[in-house]
Amino acid sequence: MSDKIFPVAIVAADAPLRTRATLYPEPVAAMLAARLAGRHKRPLGDIFGLANFGVNLTRLEPGAVSSLRHAHAKQDEFVFILEGCPTLITNEGPMRLTPGMCAGFRAGTGNAHTLVNDTEQDVVYLEIGDRTPGDVVTYPDDDLCAQFNDGEWTFSHKDGTPY
Repeated sequence: MSDKIFPVAIVAADAPLRTRATLYPEPVAAMLAARLAGRHKRPLGDIFGLANFGVNLTRLEPGAVSSLRHAHAKQDEFVFILEGCPTLITNEGPMRLTPGMCAGFRAGTGNAHTLVNDTEQDVVYLEIGDRTPGDVVTYPDDDLCAQFNDGEWTFSHKDGTPY
């Protein structure tokens, strides 16, 4: 058991921003740099020492994206829109979301998703996902695969060649 003391409650908007802009490997990160520069994540779950799931308070500036379109094999994901009107892009196509709407992505369905802020206002949302070991993420629009083991993401090309 850790001796670290975690807070019980905080003001979410005051939480520190994630220090790393992205987990994507080069050259993927470089390709996305402009669109990810407008994404600001506050990893709320980490502040409380949560181990089974993560929670991020995320802000997307106009023109920013949440991620590459992706699907998880083992991790469920959930988003709840607090401010703004992003476009959710899934296998079914684009859908405009508004404050108070939420979307869920069951593990293993292959329904790849991303949020795009194609408006002139910031978008703010909560994203929640579990931290299941052995998760594999596919990116149908990009030459990228990811695997989560021992608390770390590793990336490869679709043919298995490591980045």
